[in-house]
Amino acid sequence: MHFAHPADFAGNAGEPSAMRPSLTFLAVGALLATAAHAATPEPAAGLSVPPGFIAQAIAHVPDARELTIAPNGDLFVGTYERSIYLVPDADINPGPARIFVTVADARQAPAASVVIASGFLFIGAQFGVFRLPYETGDLSPRGEMDRIADLRTSGTARDHVTTTLAVAKGTLYASVGSSCNNCSPDLDATRATIQAMHLDGKDMAPKAVRIRNAIALAVNPTTNALWAGVAGQDELEKGHPYEIFDDVTAHAGTVDYGWPYCYENHKAIGNHDCRMSAVPRVIFPAYETPIGATFYPRNPHGPHAFPAAYRGGAFVTLHGSWHRPLVPPRVAFVPMRGDEPKTAVNWSDPNAQWSEFVGGFQKADGARIARPTGIAVGPDGSLFVSDDQSGTIYRIRPQK
Repeated sequence: MHFAHPADFAGNAGEPSAMRPSLTFLAVGALLATAAHAATPEPAAGLSVPPGFIAQAIAHVPDARELTIAPNGDLFVGTYERSIYLVPDADINPGPARIFVTVADARQAPAASVVIASGFLFIGAQFGVFRLPYETGDLSPRGEMDRIADLRTSGTARDHVTTTLAVAKGTLYASVGSSCNNCSPDLDATRATIQAMHLDGKDMAPKAVRIRNAIALAVNPTTNALWAGVAGQDELEKGHPYEIFDDVTAHAGTVDYGWPYCYENHKAIGNHDCRMSAVPRVIFPAYETPIGATFYPRNPHGPHAFPAAYRGGAFVTLHGSWHRPLVPPRVAFVPMRGDEPKTAVNWSDPNAQWSEFVGGFQKADGARIARPTGIAVGPDGSLFVSDDQSGTIYRIRPQK
């Protein structure tokens, strides 16, 4: 149920062949967005969180998408534009959000995802995966950015144009959405897949196929399992298909999720055989649209650690529907035991496995104040949520 940003990325121009594009590096002194640099940021007006928690607005990043956070508390923000932003010291007293790096090739927008691993900052852009040398505390790039993998190799920018990255057990994963709602075959072999590769981009191969738009990738830090939150297709019977959140690495080999002919618990469209399609472990109601996900550490050590009930569980940002009636955006919490949800799937009730953790994004009249996208847990235990409507970065923690 997730469609492209209103910005027009359409076009059929061939992708540049150079694997090292020219880049524009902007030092953090170039202020592109503002945030109050105060000891106590203001509470986030309008949002609701469980009793005992507080949500604060700490920064502003236009078109904010996926998040990753460094061990020192610096927060990196992917965007629907070409830039990756840095919010320094997001877990303490965040300074203004500033551009860290920009991919110069305009067709690479959006640069929606960013991940830190093994001495590199990895960036998921529309047509490729990029790698930049990085050490904790860097306030500007320390070297050239390499393009290590090609995605959407048809060169056509259409429909689902964001790429989400995750790293687990030394493998880099990149999710690439379909070019349409329910087409088959798609424009190229990377579409509607989750690709797996070495950290240098070599030996890329699909880990999951026929998966319409796995926007939300998350790694369970306890088990190193890769989970994917997937936006399903439209134009089925009312209330279906349910959105899914599944442990991709629990399935051997290349996992087939069956899109566009199979969904939910081996349900088929027409006469297609869906007996071998993967069945997810967690479901959400139709049109909720998972965008980001993160697992809360089982043994957090920071001063703002969440209560025991949340430890080891998964938080998923749900963007809400694009069509009416508008399904409200929210941040959902799924209690987990390792890689098993505490409540098993109930195919008659897509609300059974999760509870709302952050709400208030949509008013009673349908007006929205924000739509959550990225989510990450900081080293101090705080939860960070981004929003691509207002561009707000929220910090949520227990209230003392």
